[in-house]
Amino acid sequence: MEIEREVGAALKARLNCAVDLSNPQLAVVIEVFTKRAYVSLNKRPGAGGLPVGISGRGLALLSGGIDSPVAAYRMMRRGLRLSFVHFHSYPLLSRASRDKARELTALLARYQAHATLMLVPFADAQRQIVARVERPLRVVLYRRLMMRIAGRLASKLRASALITGESLGQVASQTLDNMAIIGQAAPIAVLRPLVGMDKNEIVEQARQLGTFEVSILPDQDCCTLFVPRHPETHARASEVEAAEARLDIANMVEEACARVEREDFSFPERLIRSSA
Repeated sequence: MEIEREVGAALKARLNCAVDLSNPQLAVVIEVFTKRAYVSLNKRPGAGGLPVGISGRGLALLSGGIDSPVAAYRMMRRGLRLSFVHFHSYPLLSRASRDKARELTALLARYQAHATLMLVPFADAQRQIVARVERPLRVVLYRRLMMRIAGRLASKLRASALITGESLGQVASQTLDNMAIIGQAAPIAVLRPLVGMDKNEIVEQARQLGTFEVSILPDQDCCTLFVPRHPETHARASEVEAAEARLDIANMVEEACARVEREDFSFPERLIRSSA
């Protein structure tokens, strides 16, 4: 407070201007350390939050859409060091979603210097679900299988939570009943930082973050493949368990994990290493 008074009085006398704390033309920020001080003028504040990694490690499910990068960023600000996993249906669909996931990972790596992206081929698993499961339950089973695969990858990355971009009621898989059923398949905690936000709020944060323009590029998301016209919005545990009993879930998880491609990013170098 003494520094504020001294500096404020000197600036007022030198510039012959009034003090306006609500809408100042000149904002002076002074950070005082033991032997030095840093002074900035009209600078936008940094991201804030907690230091990288202080809260542990997490694995974010990165769809390529608007929501998941914002969810990841919000958890990074709370001190989680994140890796990313993207499920794709190449070669049944184009490479576009994979390319978007890479671009988004490179953008998010700015906030923690390094980031790992796991690319999971999901088409074979989807075909098995389509062949054995009724149409309305397919999306829920897709999501439950993703949770199991992501949980397996998280253990290899020493991550203790999964992060999703789910927002309550936004799509069929994000009703309260479906989120509960899907979350039960996850072997570790699931964090949903956007659950109470509406789409306009999420879009605004994506614009500020710099991911919006990439997220809206056209692509073919794996969850749009084989999606029924009327998906189940209130799945029941008994129905889901009966449907999964027709599948070799353990083998499906094993096969998907065995075919994962890993890519490592570093800021500002972007992609630094790629491996199967």
